[in-house]
Amino acid sequence: MKRICVYCGSNAGGREEYLAAAVKLGEALAAQNLELIYGGASVGLMGAIADTVLEHGGRVIGIIPHHLKNEVAHHHLSELHVVDNMHQRKKMMLDLADGMIAMPGGFGTLEEIFEAVTWGQLRLHVKPCGLLNICGYYDSLIAFLKHAVAEKFIRAEHLALLPVSQDPLALLQSFRDFKPPATGKWFSNAGMDL
Repeated sequence: MKRICVYCGSNAGGREEYLAAAVKLGEALAAQNLELIYGGASVGLMGAIADTVLEHGGRVIGIIPHHLKNEVAHHHLSELHVVDNMHQRKKMMLDLADGMIAMPGGFGTLEEIFEAVTWGQLRLHVKPCGLLNICGYYDSLIAFLKHAVAEKFIRAEHLALLPVSQDPLALLQSFRDFKPPATGKWFSNAGMDL
């Protein structure tokens, strides 16, 4: 692994622990010589993790669409790529990264990590994805995913595509140990009343 993509809020959230976690993850990335790939903003958790990696001598590659460049772009990164739209941004982030982490965030963060996990489920890539679950932020989401397994919309073994930890170091280690599940996406209809 050389580069980790981090999806996270362009806001800092309502708890100081979220900001502290962005700093801790940034420090871990720099200490392990892992480059940060992220959405290119200077604000919120996004700005905090980028600043931390840079302050500790690491490299940061930001990818931002034109329509956000003048409003929130971070202008002191190792590289800043300006793309035409959000779709290009997501694709470039995923293409450049060796793994993807979602910290606390809003709709954009959720959409980004779920697209990455879906592409992994479909074997469009074999890169690890994970949730950094600070202060139980993702507990309800994890419960929902288990509900989706119980309702047979997600295979139980596919939950391994999205490891969860509250510790950045443990999550990064799970990325190094990651092996994609051998099963395909689809369930058989055999034995089901339709």
